[in-house]
Amino acid sequence: MIDETKSQIQIVIVDDHPVVREGLAGMLAGQADFVVVGMAADGAEAIALDARLAPDVILMDLRMPGVDGVGAIQAIKRQRPSANILVLTTYDSDADIVRAVEAGATGYLLKDTPREELFRAVRAASRGESVLAPAVAARLMTRMRAPAEEALSSREIEVLQLVSTGNSNREIGKALHISTATVKTHLIHIFDKLGVNDRTSAVTVALERGIIRLE
Repeated sequence: MIDETKSQIQIVIVDDHPVVREGLAGMLAGQADFVVVGMAADGAEAIALDARLAPDVILMDLRMPGVDGVGAIQAIKRQRPSANILVLTTYDSDADIVRAVEAGATGYLLKDTPREELFRAVRAASRGESVLAPAVAARLMTRMRAPAEEALSSREIEVLQLVSTGNSNREIGKALHISTATVKTHLIHIFDKLGVNDRTSAVTVALERGIIRLE
């Protein structure tokens, strides 16, 4: 008997909302060249499913309890460097995009993406091609075009994100495994790049520019 799934694009869906998982599975099932071979509710399940199934494409949400999307992408790329992971999320801040791309995501789409565009993106991702939602591509281009002295590094964005939730320098250092002195240095660079003089102003400007987001 011929296994038809071998000629189809095998997909794993990762999202902590059951309704979203089922909705995506139903939508994808309508395409003759797609087959959903597994679904996971968090990053840890996604890592285990990838090890067992090695799907052609993983549709990955970012914000999930336990191991989040970025953590799952990093782990999956370590265990299977050829994995094609397509982020599908509602978040489009610089912090989310940069972290996902640096972790090894093949593409980054928003959940309001029209279904036909999603189908095309899945097919492209299965071939290892990068796919970015227009809004995401625009943000990345803006970052690339910004003068080097104005663009925040991914580490600076992480520091600023933690500042926005009220963490002290000591707490930030502990969370990122760096010294308090290093945190202070990052903050000095952040203030200089954003043209501000204090933490509150830095967070305000970063939120206005979409560099970080509130939890």
